[in-house]
Amino acid sequence: MTDTRFDIVAMGDAIVDVIAPCEPEFLVEHALPAGSMQLLTPLEADQLYEAMGVAEEHSGGSAANSMAGVAGMGGKAAFIGQIADDQFGKIFRHDLTSMGVHFDTPALPFTQDCPTGRCLILVTPDGQRTMNTAPGASHQLEAAQVSEDLVRASRILYLEGYLFGPEKPRAAMMAARKMAHASQREVAFTLSESVCITERRDPFIELIEKGGVDLLFCNADEAKILTGAADADTAIERLGRTVPTMIVTDGAAGAMARTKDGTVRIPAAPVDKVVDTTGAGDLFAAGFLTAYCKDAPLEKCLQTGAIAAAEVISHYGARPETNLKDLIDL
Repeated sequence: MTDTRFDIVAMGDAIVDVIAPCEPEFLVEHALPAGSMQLLTPLEADQLYEAMGVAEEHSGGSAANSMAGVAGMGGKAAFIGQIADDQFGKIFRHDLTSMGVHFDTPALPFTQDCPTGRCLILVTPDGQRTMNTAPGASHQLEAAQVSEDLVRASRILYLEGYLFGPEKPRAAMMAARKMAHASQREVAFTLSESVCITERRDPFIELIEKGGVDLLFCNADEAKILTGAADADTAIERLGRTVPTMIVTDGAAGAMARTKDGTVRIPAAPVDKVVDTTGAGDLFAAGFLTAYCKDAPLEKCLQTGAIAAAEVISHYGARPETNLKDLIDL
């Protein structure tokens, strides 16, 4: 493998997170199932945005959050995603690049029907998040926007399951996967959320069974939903037949990594209080991949992921507030 300029380049939703606390009654009033993720039209997003009241606005998106975490741990990260030329697009680009992530995908001209994507996140007192996403321009990412030079310059291509459904970005991700494997790069894929699997099971399975994924990130429930297995161990065994490295999280029970050489398990990292679980999986992947790119043992990769996840759930928002370099040992 030739030298690379970046450890990881990710492709995913380019979305601004709008985060506000709420009481459970607010969710009931607006017919939002607690802990769920649903898609909104731009008009529906405007209406919910007005009802949320005071909120924090930060660049978000699952894979973008992961790349911010990688950069925060000293890794070299890049991102490919689609924004519009509007205020939320400017927020997204400024936030991500200020964290040290390379992001140069050109913005689309702004229209009312295709603004920069937003994820309106409502957090109840128990720390559970209810996510309401209006993807907007994010779902207009096309293969022409994928820089082959950038993919070739990165050790790992990280693909986000949230973005793998719509036709245009799925084609862009598949094109990038081919570029990566043609250059002997590794491809990592995250299932993202159980709702994604229900809607996109066939394309997910096709990607995995055709050897398109070298590292697969999921949680135990997602593995069961994807395979239809009754228990997580059976699901992981099935997926592991075609995926060289399986990384599976299980909340407070910890996480595991499975390869042909065996399985490594770790407990969850301690956290004093769970404030907001937004970004827990994103930062776990960031920690794992940062350590992986430094050729750390799997146990160390898992531990680094757990530490990063524990930091992000201790406060509001999906980006770390603490200098992650001070928490990890790589």
